[in-house]
Amino acid sequence: MTKHQKRLSVPKSWPVERKTETFTVKADAGPHGEDGVPLVVLLRDVLGYVDSRKEARYALSEDAILINGDAINDEQRPIGMFDIVAFPGRGEYYRVFPDEGGRLALTEIDEESAQSRLGKIVNKQQVSGGDTQLTLHDGTNVITDGDYDPKDSIVVDNDDKSVVAHFPYEEGALVTAVSGNHGGKIGEVDAIDITPGSGSNSVGVSTDDGGFETVEEYVVVIDENFTGDADASEDANGETVSTGDDDE
Repeated sequence: MTKHQKRLSVPKSWPVERKTETFTVKADAGPHGEDGVPLVVLLRDVLGYVDSRKEARYALSEDAILINGDAINDEQRPIGMFDIVAFPGRGEYYRVFPDEGGRLALTEIDEESAQSRLGKIVNKQQVSGGDTQLTLHDGTNVITDGDYDPKDSIVVDNDDKSVVAHFPYEEGALVTAVSGNHGGKIGEVDAIDITPGSGSNSVGVSTDDGGFETVEEYVVVIDENFTGDADASEDANGETVSTGDDDE
């Protein structure tokens, strides 16, 4: 496996410029799979808080940056959809959220909102003791005795990993598209069309400017709090800057 990542081949969701340099940082193994953006890319290219990987490592060694409530010491740790990036010393808290086109961007939130994070259920199974194990979109497993279904969304407390809210996937649910041509759009589910066989089900979503249709895998159920957050900061609006020669 190569240790290098060419900019032209990064996922469309990565908030990096593709033609300024040849290479960028490659994400380590971890949550979100290949779509995960290395933490240093957000710190350097999006927020502009560090100029190099060396500076990022120093900040992480001081436990100055929390991801979903945990101190991280790997600057290549993958960051993805709905992760909470916190800077307690600065009093700054962000949620990773799709902007128009599905690119990952940082939305500023308050400290209370940063105590938990949203997850889309992609699988569930029974475990010993009669509890249910839920697998979320980023690979996280949550043990619960509640009644939840795949495609539903839950909010998980960062401290004790308990489920603090549940949003069923159903007609009338508020959703956001996280991928595809309609990435970043928010609306309500009008209809869910079941496709016979192994094909993906389609979902019709109504929006303020009309609506769109996409596949179920591309939408995530959210609640109104996700549309009422503070505006993203100027440096976290999905725009990026040239990273210089410190990518490798």
